Parts: sequence; structure tokens; C-alpha cells
Amino acid sequence: MKAFLARHRSILLMVIAAGAIGCATQPVPSGIDPPGFWMGLVHGFLIVFSMIGSFFGDVRIYAFPNAGTIYDLGYLIGAMMSLGGTGASVR
Repeated sequence: MKAFLARHRSILLMVIAAGAIGCATQPVPSGIDPPGFWMGLVHGFLIVFSMIGSFFGDVRIYAFPNAGTIYDLGYLIGAMMSLGGTGASVR
């Protein structure tokens, strides 16, 4: 009986979480073009400096609003270049 109740609680929690996520929206950018691949590359490359700046001021390490998947790809590539994510140093 306890397993039955535990499973139903988790299902109820997942339904509530899905409903909350489904209601989430982002404001539409007005008057500006959202950053794309190249700005994502720059932001990813400067991630360390942005992180340090975020401790002392109002600096974000990720642009909002952005162009979506294209920005994410540039950000990922830039962060890998900056943080050495190629694994070349591993033998």
C-alpha cells in the first residue's frame, strides 16, 4: 500500500510540475535583436570573467533574451574554448 501511495504522489508531483512549467513564459524582446551565435561565442569565452563580475555587481553570465539554440551552441563552444573542454590534456 505504501508503494502504491508513493507512486501516486510522484505522479501527482510530476503533473503539478508539468503544469507549472507549461505556464512559464519569457517576455518578448522589444526594440533589440536577440544575441545570436557570435555573441554566444563571445559570452561563452568570457564566462570566467562574467562569473567573477557577477559576485561584485549586476552581471549575468548568460544573455537574456537570446536567439535560442544558435546562441546556446555559440555559448557552449566559447565556454569549451575558455575552460579547455576539448580534453586534449587528458592522456
